[in-house]
Amino acid sequence: MKISAILLAAGLSHRMGADKLLMKYRGKSLMQTAIDLMSSLPVYEKIVVSTKERLDLAVFPPDPDIKKVINISPENGQSGSIKLGVENSTGTHYLFIMADQPKLTAEAFVPLFESAVKSINSIIFPVINGNPCSPVLFPAMFRDELLTLTGDMGGRIIRETNPEACCAIKPENPELFSDIDNADDFIALCL
Repeated sequence: MKISAILLAAGLSHRMGADKLLMKYRGKSLMQTAIDLMSSLPVYEKIVVSTKERLDLAVFPPDPDIKKVINISPENGQSGSIKLGVENSTGTHYLFIMADQPKLTAEAFVPLFESAVKSINSIIFPVINGNPCSPVLFPAMFRDELLTLTGDMGGRIIRETNPEACCAIKPENPELFSDIDNADDFIALCL
């Protein structure tokens, strides 16, 4: 199994009112925190999809395997970043990581990886309080569907139309999977 980790970091932060990925948490921007996390994962390849401005501000570890992909049209929604990530991937699985989950740790990914080994053709994702969340692991058999996504829905429509392929996991530490969508979320994070 060759996992392509794809960090989606090109969102426009409409609900935040500011560029949330450049906001600081524990001394680092949310984007930098996500890059550092992705760098620590034992995966086949690592891809960051973001805007040129954010990529220019980020500090990348001396890892020649990290591929930087510029999304010149972030206004097209999350689907544009997903497509760019998939188009630049060569793995057998796509692990989509969001840049706005600053509490995630490398250990939080272990159950996803373990589930992937057991269910190699499944879409694997955590469920918190009955709601699916990120990160999500898609096998490459869904490549064509991922490349036809539109708008800002992400891969949810693929999960919904392929329930037999879904493998939900319940994380031991659900608080690690919280995401930052608005100013109140960020305030709560910093408390």
